[in-house]
Amino acid sequence: MSCEEVSCAELINLLEAHKKTIAVAESLTGGLLAAAFVEVPGASHVFRGGVCTYATDTKHSVLGVRERRLSATGPVDPEVAKQMAMGVRSLMDSDFALSTTGVAGPGPSDGHPAGTVFVACAWNGGSTSRQLNLSGERDQVRAGAVCGALALLSDLLKTELLASAR
Repeated sequence: MSCEEVSCAELINLLEAHKKTIAVAESLTGGLLAAAFVEVPGASHVFRGGVCTYATDTKHSVLGVRERRLSATGPVDPEVAKQMAMGVRSLMDSDFALSTTGVAGPGPSDGHPAGTVFVACAWNGGSTSRQLNLSGERDQVRAGAVCGALALLSDLLKTELLASAR
């Protein structure tokens, strides 16, 4: 897994330098995001763990995503992504948490075309999500979702860690 603009090793170094931890909750990426972290030597200093909630009901039972939200929108939703990140942050007792949810393809699902992805990040200051509209085959969409989640974390770390250093 390589993301041209975001290095997982750099993110790990930044987290470690600020004594912060990270956890992940994954749906369509099925463990790829966790793997991106753990393939970096020294990741154990900051990576708390991950949860793969591929089935919709496990997003509620494991991560605490509200059933009402899942019933209303399905799993491909920005608020579901945020609740997944908040849930895994609490579950893993981490400073930051990322989540991925969406449609990898090959066809549409839950009324969304393949390539519709939401990534989110939760931290002590709140949570945010970002929609990605990715193209390509299933493996390309999944890889793009990982890169999108890492880019979101990179953007937030720069903002949040700089703010806390002041």
